Amino acid sequence: MNLPPKVTPRAFERLAEINAAGTGKALRVAVEGGGCSGFQYDIALDEPKDDDLILEGGGQKVVVDSVSLPFLANAVIDFSEELIGARFVIENPNASSACGCGTSFSM
Repeated sequence: MNLPPKVTPRAFERLAEINAAGTGKALRVAVEGGGCSGFQYDIALDEPKDDDLILEGGGQKVVVDSVSLPFLANAVIDFSEELIGARFVIENPNASSACGCGTSFSM
């Protein structure tokens, strides 16, 4: 069974810190062809569109377009802060392999 992606409370908290909802924007998570492993994630602040799946929490929104949704089934969207930097990350159980940077994967 394919479930929609889940967004962690930490990711919603980070969106609140950058005031995404205050600007009318949501975090868009998309999958595109390319990258060193075949597919790559595109993560950006964007306005929700009519065909988007909207995930809400803490007054914030994360959106996924209908084309990317099957690639992100059962995935977890999180926010990570490490010594090398802070970023939104995706734990994707559909990926059979990923590159070292974490933005590219294959299925």
